[in-house]
Amino acid sequence: MDNKAALYHAHIYYEPENRTIAEILHFRLSKLTKPGDSSPIHFIGQLRDSKVIPHPIPQFVIHIAKENFEAVLPIIASSGLRALVHPLSGDDLADHTISAQWIGEPLELELASFCPSRAH
Repeated sequence: MDNKAALYHAHIYYEPENRTIAEILHFRLSKLTKPGDSSPIHFIGQLRDSKVIPHPIPQFVIHIAKENFEAVLPIIASSGLRALVHPLSGDDLADHTISAQWIGEPLELELASFCPSRAH
């Protein structure tokens, strides 16, 4: 199994009015990021204060080791922020839909960005 297949990806969403909560969660999760393969969080991205297609509102991402998936989800949920969590399989459409799970209220993603354009 390659390293990518052993990772999950979480998009943690926030609105301008709860950015401080996102900053606190970001800091808390960054403390779980350590050098080496044994780190529960393999990567934590910057807070993005505007939408990044297919995500309709601000968010930041983390990569979670598969073996730490169940331990990290309650940390995300305890923030009260919503999150989309999915495997990194290489199939972006499936990862963001049928293979995904939501923490909190789901958002409508701009899924057309995953579909190839069709010539008419």
